[in-house]
Amino acid sequence: MATITDGQYATLASGTRLHYASAGERGRPLLLFLHGFPEFWFAWQAQLARFGDSHHAVAPDLRGYHLSDQPQPVEAYRAKLLVRDILELIDHLGASRCIIVGHDWGGALAWQFAISHPERLERLLIINATHPVPFAEGLARDPAQQAASQYMNWLRADGSEQALAKDGFRVMEKLMLGMGTNPAWFDDALRARYHECWSHGLRGGVNYYRASLIHPPTAAEPGAAGLTLDPAKFHVRVPVRVLWGEQDQAMLSSLLDPLDRLVDDLQIERVPDASHWIVHEQPERVNDWIVRSLLS
Repeated sequence: MATITDGQYATLASGTRLHYASAGERGRPLLLFLHGFPEFWFAWQAQLARFGDSHHAVAPDLRGYHLSDQPQPVEAYRAKLLVRDILELIDHLGASRCIIVGHDWGGALAWQFAISHPERLERLLIINATHPVPFAEGLARDPAQQAASQYMNWLRADGSEQALAKDGFRVMEKLMLGMGTNPAWFDDALRARYHECWSHGLRGGVNYYRASLIHPPTAAEPGAAGLTLDPAKFHVRVPVRVLWGEQDQAMLSSLLDPLDRLVDDLQIERVPDASHWIVHEQPERVNDWIVRSLLS
């Protein structure tokens, strides 16, 4: 198992400073891991340890999280700026191309990166994160997906970060563990790591939801129902491998159905006994899937 080194910082060309952890030598093929909400780089510890022997495996704290810069304005979390962070991080790490593994919001950014910068990507590995077109369609027209995603509108509301932090992050833990099938992975040691992460601030992570136009419709805002996304402009031409925990209570498996018309080279592996948190629940299964995905 490779040694993981954290406490590293990249000052990007645009001025944003990102903290990251890594394993393996710079100059090897870059394998970039992007976490979701409300996680941080540590979500990928099992993957860094496994793939640092063969790759330069890197997991940043995304903008707004943990030890990375946390700008306060909602506008600082527009998708184009978050995608620019990824591009500039790849440049900072000295790679011309890379493989991205993304989960949740990290997966959403990875989809956007593949659409915007396919020339910098060898392949895309997605874990329970949906392409923007089926997600927008689901939120606009599918009552089941609208119901499953109502938490997004709660997070978008003023004061949600204070509510999440109240009583020792009680609501944050409830939100996180409520999407899983087996909370045993969230043991006392991991709880302490996440509480330390969350103590650095929650506004940045919540601002991802506030900045996005893709959310369930409300009486005040049309959200996804007000969007018209041309699938031709969101086509993905790099190979895509998807791992999907089918017990995900936030993103329904029906979101996978349209992918074959949006991706040229697609393989999907469904895991019936895993949830949105498959990275935590079954880390070795995730590692084995990554190995297969790198070769397929």
